[in-house]
Amino acid sequence: MALLQISEPGKSTMPHEHRRVIGIDLGTTNSLVASVVNGSPTILNLNSKSNLLPSIVHYSNESILIGNDAKNLLSKDPKNTISSSKRLIGKTITDINQDHFSLNLADGEGVINIKTSIGMKNPIEVSAEILKTLKSVAENNLGGDLIGAVVTVPAYFDDAQRQATKDACELAGLNVLRLINEPTAAAVAYGLDKKSMGHFVVFDLGGGTFDVSILNLSKGLFEVLATHGDANLGGDDFDQAIVNFLNDKYKLKVKDIEVQALVSILAKEIKESLSTKNEVVVEKKISGIEINETFTQELFKTLVQDLIEQTLKATKNALNDAQLNNNQIDGIIWLEAQHECLVSKRLLKTYLKKTSLMI
Repeated sequence: MALLQISEPGKSTMPHEHRRVIGIDLGTTNSLVASVVNGSPTILNLNSKSNLLPSIVHYSNESILIGNDAKNLLSKDPKNTISSSKRLIGKTITDINQDHFSLNLADGEGVINIKTSIGMKNPIEVSAEILKTLKSVAENNLGGDLIGAVVTVPAYFDDAQRQATKDACELAGLNVLRLINEPTAAAVAYGLDKKSMGHFVVFDLGGGTFDVSILNLSKGLFEVLATHGDANLGGDDFDQAIVNFLNDKYKLKVKDIEVQALVSILAKEIKESLSTKNEVVVEKKISGIEINETFTQELFKTLVQDLIEQTLKATKNALNDAQLNNNQIDGIIWLEAQHECLVSKRLLKTYLKKTSLMI
């Protein structure tokens, strides 16, 4: 049986019709595309090694590179290599802290402009390049043109951010059938797959956004009881905490885009290493300055404590809004990008166990 069928109001999809519809997770760090293949939801492979596309675009006079090809240029050409564009989409220059981006940003007409070697680009255009790649992957895997796409967005995206996401899809040649909140998408998958019943917390700490939702699942059906979160909180902020520490201690040039790009890459490497190690020894030279530092999980916990508190506060507020206490929660659905915030997840698990929430 089909898990999901979408048709126009008043019309039905004939059983013999092949309607190629995809689902897209346009993430801050990575993106992916999926579809129903032979009756089962399947993530479509980009190549033989991976189904994750790094959400990074590089602009040059010769070509536009997307994904891993662009990621390889983050340290070599940071001014023209754009990552985390999801944190900029649908916003104006006054909505953001420019120090958190290793880019040349400028104020546009209702949008943020990014200065590149081939001219100004905005987050809608950058996102469209990522979406074009996912569209191409889907068409190659499914063997034909697409009817449309269902695209996930953070629950705390406002109208401007949702419309900008739609605009990016249209620019990429995608027909948007529906935007669906990321926690709701997780609940649909969890409820239909696991056949679980009860009250669940959907905890989604991604690369650039954070959502927490309280859901009631019953025989594959669900009801969203409460949602809290922050569209400006995610793994990038955990990286930035390390960046700030290194900038302050080693007096690194915070206004130098090349220097900050290198520090940001180092910070992400440190965070990801601490996901599996108790400590990481760093010996690296950046802009002529020797960095010799030992990062422990305890140090990292101290650096990101205020960020963790923000997620815990949102979780408590969501529980209060749902009029539930900890003992009434039957489980947690965790969402995270690859390597994203794994240390913080470990710390959160410790907290949630103390409050009797099941993992």
